Amino acid sequence: MPKVKIITDSGCDISKEDEARYNIDIMSFEVTLGDRTLIERQTVTNHEFYDLIDKSEFLPKTSQITVFRFEEKFKECAAEGWEDVIVVLINSTGSQTYENAVQAEKNLRESGALGETKIHVVDSHCYSLGYGYPVVEGAKKLEAGASCEMVLGFMEDWFNCCEIYIIGFNLRHMKKSGRISAAAAFLGEMLALKPVISLIDGESKVVKKCRGEKPAVLAAVDYIYEQMIPETPWHILTTTAPDMEELFRKTMAKKCGRDLVMQEECGYVVASNAGPKFIGVIIKGKPRR
Repeated sequence: MPKVKIITDSGCDISKEDEARYNIDIMSFEVTLGDRTLIERQTVTNHEFYDLIDKSEFLPKTSQITVFRFEEKFKECAAEGWEDVIVVLINSTGSQTYENAVQAEKNLRESGALGETKIHVVDSHCYSLGYGYPVVEGAKKLEAGASCEMVLGFMEDWFNCCEIYIIGFNLRHMKKSGRISAAAAFLGEMLALKPVISLIDGESKVVKKCRGEKPAVLAAVDYIYEQMIPETPWHILTTTAPDMEELFRKTMAKKCGRDLVMQEECGYVVASNAGPKFIGVIIKGKPRR
Protein backbone atom coordinates (compact mmCIF):
# COMPACT_ATOMS: atom_id res chain seq x y z
CA MET A 1 0.00 0.00 0.00
CA PRO A 2 1.40 3.45 -0.92
CA LYS A 3 2.64 5.47 2.04
CA VAL A 4 0.51 8.63 2.16
CA LYS A 5 0.49 11.13 5.05
CA ILE A 6 -1.99 13.94 5.70
CA ILE A 7 -0.92 17.21 7.31
CA THR A 8 -3.20 20.11 8.17
CA ASP A 9 -3.21 23.16 10.43
CA SER A 10 -5.01 23.63 13.73
CA GLY A 11 -7.67 25.89 12.22
CA CYS A 12 -9.34 22.67 10.99
CA ASP A 13 -10.99 22.11 14.41
CA ILE A 14 -10.63 18.33 14.17
CA SER A 15 -11.06 16.62 17.54
CA LYS A 16 -7.99 15.26 19.29
CA GLU A 17 -9.63 11.83 19.15
CA ASP A 18 -9.84 11.91 15.33
CA GLU A 19 -6.33 13.37 15.12
CA ALA A 20 -4.95 10.35 16.99
CA ARG A 21 -7.33 7.75 15.49
CA TYR A 22 -6.46 8.61 11.87
CA ASN A 23 -2.82 9.64 12.42
CA ILE A 24 -3.40 13.18 11.12
CA ASP A 25 -0.47 15.56 11.63
CA ILE A 26 -1.83 18.92 12.83
CA MET A 27 0.48 21.94 12.90
CA SER A 28 -0.64 24.45 15.52
CA PHE A 29 -1.13 28.15 15.03
CA GLU A 30 0.06 30.60 17.68
CA VAL A 31 -2.32 33.29 18.91
CA THR A 32 -1.18 36.41 20.75
CA LEU A 33 -3.54 37.99 23.26
CA GLY A 34 -2.01 41.09 24.85
CA ASP A 35 1.42 39.99 26.10
CA ARG A 36 0.52 36.30 26.15
CA THR A 37 1.18 33.75 23.39
CA LEU A 38 -1.07 30.72 23.22
CA ILE A 39 -0.53 27.59 21.11
CA GLU A 40 -3.77 26.25 19.68
CA ARG A 41 -4.77 22.79 20.95
CA GLN A 42 -2.10 22.99 23.66
CA THR A 43 -2.10 26.02 25.97
CA VAL A 44 -5.71 26.22 27.19
CA THR A 45 -8.97 24.51 26.29
CA ASN A 46 -11.25 26.04 23.67
CA HIS A 47 -13.76 27.17 26.30
CA GLU A 48 -11.00 28.74 28.38
CA PHE A 49 -9.93 30.61 25.26
CA TYR A 50 -13.49 31.89 24.70
CA ASP A 51 -13.47 33.26 28.23
CA LEU A 52 -10.08 34.91 27.74
CA ILE A 53 -11.05 36.75 24.56
CA ASP A 54 -14.44 37.73 25.95
CA LYS A 55 -12.83 39.44 28.93
CA SER A 56 -9.71 40.83 27.26
CA GLU A 57 -9.33 44.44 26.16
CA PHE A 58 -7.06 43.19 23.37
CA LEU A 59 -7.96 41.52 20.10
CA PRO A 60 -6.27 38.16 19.52
CA LYS A 61 -3.74 38.05 16.68
CA THR A 62 -3.06 34.82 14.82
CA SER A 63 0.44 34.13 13.49
CA GLN A 64 0.93 32.34 10.18
CA ILE A 65 2.82 29.06 10.01
CA THR A 66 6.23 30.00 8.63
CA VAL A 67 8.18 28.71 5.64
CA PHE A 68 10.83 27.41 8.05
CA ARG A 69 8.30 25.33 10.03
CA PHE A 70 6.97 23.81 6.82
CA GLU A 71 10.46 23.04 5.58
CA GLU A 72 11.27 21.24 8.83
CA LYS A 73 8.00 19.27 8.65
CA PHE A 74 8.47 18.31 4.99
CA LYS A 75 12.09 17.21 5.55
CA GLU A 76 10.86 15.06 8.43
CA CYS A 77 8.30 13.42 6.12
CA ALA A 78 10.97 12.72 3.51
CA ALA A 79 13.25 11.20 6.14
CA GLU A 80 10.42 8.93 7.27
CA GLY A 81 9.98 7.67 3.72
CA TRP A 82 6.50 8.93 2.90
CA GLU A 83 5.74 8.65 -0.82
CA ASP A 84 3.05 11.34 -0.86
CA VAL A 85 2.16 14.04 1.67
CA ILE A 86 -1.19 15.82 1.36
CA VAL A 87 -1.06 19.23 3.05
CA VAL A 88 -4.52 20.79 3.50
CA LEU A 89 -4.49 24.38 4.75
CA ILE A 90 -6.69 27.26 5.80
CA ASN A 91 -8.15 29.56 3.13
CA SER A 92 -5.30 31.35 1.36
CA THR A 93 -7.22 34.65 1.13
CA GLY A 94 -7.19 34.95 4.92
CA SER A 95 -3.69 33.70 5.73
CA GLN A 96 -0.18 33.58 4.26
CA THR A 97 0.11 30.03 5.57
CA TYR A 98 -0.79 28.36 2.26
CA GLU A 99 1.76 30.43 0.31
CA ASN A 100 4.40 29.62 2.93
CA ALA A 101 3.81 25.90 2.44
CA VAL A 102 4.03 26.28 -1.34
CA GLN A 103 7.32 28.17 -0.96
CA ALA A 104 8.71 25.58 1.45
CA GLU A 105 7.92 22.76 -0.98
CA LYS A 106 9.56 24.68 -3.83
CA ASN A 107 12.70 25.39 -1.79
CA LEU A 108 13.15 21.76 -0.77
CA ARG A 109 12.33 20.34 -4.20
CA GLU A 110 14.90 22.61 -5.85
CA SER A 111 17.53 21.66 -3.29
CA GLY A 112 16.79 17.96 -3.66
CA ALA A 113 15.98 17.58 0.04
CA LEU A 114 12.64 15.86 -0.63
CA GLY A 115 14.08 12.90 -2.48
CA GLU A 116 11.20 10.80 -3.88
CA THR A 117 8.61 12.31 -1.52
CA LYS A 118 5.87 14.28 -3.27
CA ILE A 119 4.24 17.17 -1.40
CA HIS A 120 0.70 18.14 -2.47
CA VAL A 121 -0.24 21.53 -0.98
CA VAL A 122 -4.01 22.12 -1.08
CA ASP A 123 -5.79 25.44 -0.58
CA SER A 124 -9.06 24.55 1.19
CA HIS A 125 -10.67 27.91 0.31
CA CYS A 126 -12.48 27.62 3.65
CA TYR A 127 -12.21 27.45 7.44
CA SER A 128 -12.72 25.07 10.36
CA LEU A 129 -14.64 21.86 9.63
CA GLY A 130 -14.93 23.10 6.05
CA TYR A 131 -11.54 21.40 5.67
CA GLY A 132 -11.51 19.41 8.90
CA TYR A 133 -14.25 17.12 7.60
CA PRO A 134 -12.59 16.21 4.26
CA VAL A 135 -9.26 15.72 6.03
CA VAL A 136 -10.81 13.11 8.34
CA GLU A 137 -12.71 11.52 5.45
CA GLY A 138 -9.54 11.50 3.36
CA ALA A 139 -7.68 9.71 6.14
CA LYS A 140 -10.47 7.13 6.34
CA LYS A 141 -10.25 6.58 2.60
CA LEU A 142 -6.48 6.06 2.77
CA GLU A 143 -6.99 3.58 5.59
CA ALA A 144 -9.45 1.70 3.38
CA GLY A 145 -6.93 1.49 0.54
CA ALA A 146 -7.71 4.55 -1.60
CA SER A 147 -4.88 6.10 -3.61
CA CYS A 148 -3.44 9.56 -3.06
CA GLU A 149 -5.03 10.69 -6.35
CA MET A 150 -8.47 9.47 -5.27
CA VAL A 151 -8.24 11.36 -1.98
CA LEU A 152 -7.06 14.54 -3.70
CA GLY A 153 -9.98 14.24 -6.12
CA PHE A 154 -12.45 13.84 -3.27
CA MET A 155 -11.02 16.91 -1.53
CA GLU A 156 -11.09 19.02 -4.69
CA ASP A 157 -14.76 18.17 -5.22
CA TRP A 158 -15.60 19.09 -1.62
CA PHE A 159 -13.70 22.38 -1.66
CA ASN A 160 -15.42 23.36 -4.91
CA CYS A 161 -18.76 23.08 -3.10
CA CYS A 162 -18.15 23.80 0.60
CA GLU A 163 -20.30 26.53 2.16
CA ILE A 164 -20.01 27.85 5.71
CA TYR A 165 -22.71 29.73 7.63
CA ILE A 166 -22.46 31.63 10.89
CA ILE A 167 -25.48 32.26 13.09
CA GLY A 168 -24.28 35.24 15.10
CA PHE A 169 -25.62 35.85 18.59
CA ASN A 170 -23.11 38.51 19.65
CA LEU A 171 -21.32 40.48 16.93
CA ARG A 172 -19.19 42.66 19.19
CA HIS A 173 -16.06 40.61 18.65
CA MET A 174 -16.65 40.06 14.94
CA LYS A 175 -17.03 43.79 14.38
CA LYS A 176 -13.93 44.63 16.40
CA SER A 177 -11.80 42.11 14.52
CA GLY A 178 -13.07 43.30 11.15
CA ARG A 179 -12.17 39.91 9.65
CA ILE A 180 -15.79 39.05 8.82
CA SER A 181 -16.80 42.07 6.78
CA ALA A 182 -20.52 41.26 6.69
CA ALA A 183 -20.64 41.43 10.49
CA ALA A 184 -18.78 44.74 10.51
CA ALA A 185 -21.38 46.21 8.14
CA PHE A 186 -24.39 44.75 9.93
CA LEU A 187 -26.52 47.19 11.93
CA GLY A 188 -29.04 45.52 14.16
CA GLU A 189 -28.12 45.42 17.84
CA MET A 190 -30.61 48.13 18.79
CA LEU A 191 -33.39 45.99 17.32
CA ALA A 192 -32.00 42.73 18.77
CA LEU A 193 -31.47 41.42 15.25
CA LYS A 194 -29.36 38.30 14.78
CA PRO A 195 -27.76 37.68 11.37
CA VAL A 196 -27.11 34.52 9.42
CA ILE A 197 -23.85 35.11 7.55
CA SER A 198 -22.53 33.08 4.63
CA LEU A 199 -18.77 32.63 4.40
CA ILE A 200 -17.91 31.19 1.00
CA ASP A 201 -14.43 31.25 -0.53
CA GLY A 202 -13.45 33.87 2.04
CA GLU A 203 -16.28 36.28 1.15
CA SER A 204 -19.03 37.01 3.66
CA LYS A 205 -22.52 38.43 3.41
CA VAL A 206 -25.64 38.59 5.55
CA VAL A 207 -28.24 36.24 4.04
CA LYS A 208 -30.88 36.42 6.79
CA LYS A 209 -31.61 38.61 9.80
CA CYS A 210 -34.14 37.88 12.52
CA ARG A 211 -35.22 39.40 15.78
CA GLY A 212 -34.09 37.02 18.51
CA GLU A 213 -31.89 33.94 18.71
CA LYS A 214 -34.51 31.22 18.20
CA PRO A 215 -36.02 32.84 15.07
CA ALA A 216 -32.49 33.23 13.66
CA VAL A 217 -31.79 29.53 14.20
CA LEU A 218 -35.05 28.46 12.55
CA ALA A 219 -34.52 30.83 9.62
CA ALA A 220 -30.97 29.51 9.24
CA VAL A 221 -32.26 25.94 9.00
CA ASP A 222 -34.66 26.84 6.21
CA TYR A 223 -32.11 28.87 4.26
CA ILE A 224 -29.18 26.46 4.64
CA TYR A 225 -31.32 23.46 3.74
CA GLU A 226 -32.20 25.11 0.45
CA GLN A 227 -28.51 25.60 -0.38
CA MET A 228 -27.50 21.99 0.28
CA ILE A 229 -27.08 19.29 -2.30
CA PRO A 230 -29.66 16.67 -1.19
CA GLU A 231 -28.37 13.70 0.78
CA THR A 232 -24.98 15.27 1.49
CA PRO A 233 -23.39 15.56 4.97
CA TRP A 234 -23.71 18.59 7.22
CA HIS A 235 -21.71 19.62 10.27
CA ILE A 236 -21.89 21.98 13.26
CA LEU A 237 -19.20 24.08 14.95
CA THR A 238 -20.10 24.89 18.56
CA THR A 239 -19.12 27.66 21.00
CA THR A 240 -21.11 28.84 24.03
CA ALA A 241 -24.75 28.56 22.95
CA PRO A 242 -25.70 24.96 23.83
CA ASP A 243 -29.47 25.51 23.79
CA MET A 244 -29.43 27.10 20.34
CA GLU A 245 -26.94 24.50 19.06
CA GLU A 246 -29.29 21.71 20.14
CA LEU A 247 -32.27 23.50 18.58
CA PHE A 248 -30.42 23.83 15.29
CA ARG A 249 -29.28 20.22 15.32
CA LYS A 250 -32.73 18.78 16.03
CA THR A 251 -34.52 21.07 13.57
CA MET A 252 -32.00 20.49 10.80
CA ALA A 253 -32.00 16.72 11.34
CA LYS A 254 -35.78 16.66 11.06
CA LYS A 255 -35.67 18.84 7.94
CA CYS A 256 -33.00 16.68 6.27
CA GLY A 257 -34.22 13.34 7.50
CA ARG A 258 -30.76 12.54 8.90
CA ASP A 259 -28.43 13.73 11.64
CA LEU A 260 -25.17 15.60 11.27
CA VAL A 261 -21.88 13.85 10.56
CA MET A 262 -19.49 15.97 12.63
CA GLN A 263 -19.92 18.33 15.59
CA GLU A 264 -16.80 19.92 17.07
CA GLU A 265 -15.83 22.87 19.24
CA CYS A 266 -14.55 26.04 17.62
CA GLY A 267 -10.81 26.46 18.09
CA TYR A 268 -8.64 29.52 18.72
CA VAL A 269 -8.24 30.63 15.11
CA VAL A 270 -11.91 30.85 14.20
CA ALA A 271 -12.91 32.21 17.62
CA SER A 272 -10.24 34.91 17.26
CA ASN A 273 -12.17 36.27 14.30
CA ALA A 274 -15.78 35.24 14.98
CA GLY A 275 -15.93 35.62 18.75
CA PRO A 276 -17.08 33.32 21.54
CA LYS A 277 -20.81 33.02 20.78
CA PHE A 278 -22.09 31.75 17.44
CA ILE A 279 -23.02 28.54 15.64
CA GLY A 280 -21.07 27.47 12.58
CA VAL A 281 -22.71 25.26 9.96
CA ILE A 282 -20.84 23.53 7.13
CA ILE A 283 -22.57 22.02 4.09
CA LYS A 284 -21.96 20.93 0.50
CA GLY A 285 -23.60 23.32 -1.95
CA LYS A 286 -23.54 23.71 -5.70
CA PRO A 287 -20.13 23.55 -7.47
CA ARG A 288 -18.42 26.93 -7.96
CA ARG A 289 -15.29 25.91 -9.90
